[in-house]
Amino acid sequence: MKSLEQLPLPLLEWYRDNARTLPWRSDPTPYHVWISEIMLQQTRVAAVLDYYRRFLEELPTVQALAAVEEDRLLKLWQGLGYYNRARNLQKAARTIVEDFGGRFPDTYEAILSLPGIGEYTAGAIASIAFGRPVPAVDGNVLRVVARITGDRGDIARPETKSRMRAALLSILPQSMPGDFNQALMELGATVCLPNGAPLCRRCPAHAFCAARIGERTGELPVKGGKAARRVEERTVFLIFFENRVALRRRPARGLLAKLWEYPNEPAPAPCPVEAAALADGPAGKHIFSHIEWRMRSVVVQAAGPELPPGWVWADGEALRAEYAVPNAFRSFAKAVEERLK
Repeated sequence: MKSLEQLPLPLLEWYRDNARTLPWRSDPTPYHVWISEIMLQQTRVAAVLDYYRRFLEELPTVQALAAVEEDRLLKLWQGLGYYNRARNLQKAARTIVEDFGGRFPDTYEAILSLPGIGEYTAGAIASIAFGRPVPAVDGNVLRVVARITGDRGDIARPETKSRMRAALLSILPQSMPGDFNQALMELGATVCLPNGAPLCRRCPAHAFCAARIGERTGELPVKGGKAARRVEERTVFLIFFENRVALRRRPARGLLAKLWEYPNEPAPAPCPVEAAALADGPAGKHIFSHIEWRMRSVVVQAAGPELPPGWVWADGEALRAEYAVPNAFRSFAKAVEERLK
């Protein structure tokens, strides 16, 4: 991967002039870098900024994260999706408090041992917060490396990732590994784009990028196809009584574990409560990694306050402040809000 050897100096110069100003870069403590990296997984930077600010206002330290009630943690995370990320954050925080005396571990190996932290996140924290000379290889970085080197290996395969990680380790500037890793991420996020044409004229690797020279940016990186998603038709019941809406908690394991939801069942499904009136509500769709929910809703005016065991009535304030309802039900939020005004 000789073309990669030419990258460090022009990349770092480009990053110095083009890096976005982001709060976790302005104050790169281990805790801040960690929270930002977990939030940014499969989420755009613009969507994370407000979550990051609110999260740190309420949970400014590892100790605060370790101690917070899970329901409150999930409410702070509501809208970011992939809620196990938040649960693993708390598991890791408790490990840091119990096993590391409340101090964030400062080696790649120790960071990698924490719950919910993989090679990429461990590399990002170790290099950015502690200056450890280790790569941080995410999808953006794999795409950049594949294009610069012309590597046609499937980036979804472990051997391709290992090969690229080793190549990056061999060129990593020992004195500024954090800047180098962030520069690679920034290049992939803002210039060497995943969808549509990359902005090659803005790229510091323009002169030696194999994909640009060979006009193969549309072919690289190579990534194996994903399995087809299973489609589920579901009926969602928006059940109201005296300016409150019915919620139930999902099971402790599985999809959207332990989050609150509007009652729903595989379609077709009978109304689960005695109804005074029924009407069609909005439709919705939500795509998970392996399942697609196609949902129709039924607006139910309940005949009385009785609910199945474990269900609750929530007014508008409780829905906003207490109950974490996942984005899968975003299509119904407006209809619910209008009824709870």
